[in-house]
Amino acid sequence: MIDIALLREQPDVVRASQRARGDRVELVDEAIAVDASRRAAVATFDALRNEQKVLGKQIGPLQGAVKRGDTSKQAELDALMARAADLSESVAEAERHMRDADEALDAVLREFANIVHPDVPVGGEDDFVVIEHVGTPRDFAAEGITVRDHIEIGTALQAIDIERGAKVSGSRFYYLTGIGALLEFALVQLALEQAQRNGFIPVIPPALVRPAAMEGTGFLGQAAENVYRLEADDLYLVGTSEVPLAAYHMDEILDAASLPRRYVGYSPCFRREAGAAGKDTRGIFRVHWFDKVEMFVYCDPEEAEQRHREILAFERQFLDACEVPYRVIDVASGDLGSSAIRKFDCEAWIPSQERYRELTSTSNCTTFQSRRLRTRMRDASGTRPVATLNGTLVAITRTIIAILENHQQADGSVTVPVALQPYLGGRTELRPV
Repeated sequence: MIDIALLREQPDVVRASQRARGDRVELVDEAIAVDASRRAAVATFDALRNEQKVLGKQIGPLQGAVKRGDTSKQAELDALMARAADLSESVAEAERHMRDADEALDAVLREFANIVHPDVPVGGEDDFVVIEHVGTPRDFAAEGITVRDHIEIGTALQAIDIERGAKVSGSRFYYLTGIGALLEFALVQLALEQAQRNGFIPVIPPALVRPAAMEGTGFLGQAAENVYRLEADDLYLVGTSEVPLAAYHMDEILDAASLPRRYVGYSPCFRREAGAAGKDTRGIFRVHWFDKVEMFVYCDPEEAEQRHREILAFERQFLDACEVPYRVIDVASGDLGSSAIRKFDCEAWIPSQERYRELTSTSNCTTFQSRRLRTRMRDASGTRPVATLNGTLVAITRTIIAILENHQQADGSVTVPVALQPYLGGRTELRPV
């Protein structure tokens, strides 16, 4: 949720953000009108309530005088009592109008996405800016190697079973078997150890959350079509552990001295992939379920940009350990999630596709989520919303793809990155079964 003060004091900033995202600019004027109506309702209620209090102070002494036998005060008391009765109905009606106005303002504010950072490139999915390339894609042709995709490699290694995944659960499901399962656990262990060295507390969060958690993090807006809902229980399957980690301190006030708070969550992630028909249908790149290690940070809003850069550095550290070529991009405004003011993606080179594909991302959500989840910090100057940030450390299936394809050898084997070898029993290579 955006700060109402920004809407009142700098509406043109909000209009520019709406325009950059491709969202409705007219919403700004609609929200300003709703805010004005709410403030008028509050003023009316306050005036009537104040009159009611004044009247109460006048009635008390008159009632005392009448009880003591001063009948000359009876007419005045009767008039004030009649006015008090009328006023009571007016106050109740004004309070109802004020509550309705509060709800209307809250509803319209929740329609806004977060305010886009001024340095974000403007445009759609293809208008990102490349910040840096890291590593050089292998020239497989020069090595005399015919590139195979991860399904061919994974099948030969008996690491990935797509057919049985589809038989049991339908399309976009899979089994990781044998060395494939071990590779997942190796990636998770490497990620968790790295995260702990960088000050993150490991968390295994729930994968089912209540509507307040899902809505509070912004996933029931533009992303709602990709969310699985269990209607009988009114619970949602999370698409990322960002959701339960963001809701972890919901309705709490955090001591400023305890910030930043860093958590790293490991969880299954579920996504309907609505609108992705015919897109990335082969293999395990775009699936309905995968496991992921996610970083999450609570911090002082003034430190948010610094923490964002730190999370990006941690993501790069992990990709460097996987020894795959990648690039870092600054995601364009129209491709940001509703809660992010800025997002950086790390895209790994996928040899079979001859292009870079997203492996990790990190988003600076400033106070957007914390306002909705009522998570605040307290310091000497009082209480205010904290900033929240998230970043993927490892999305298992896509990382497995990048490792298998970039480290494939002519004899069908796959070289194991040095950093992963201790978690795979010292294996230096994976060989076809």
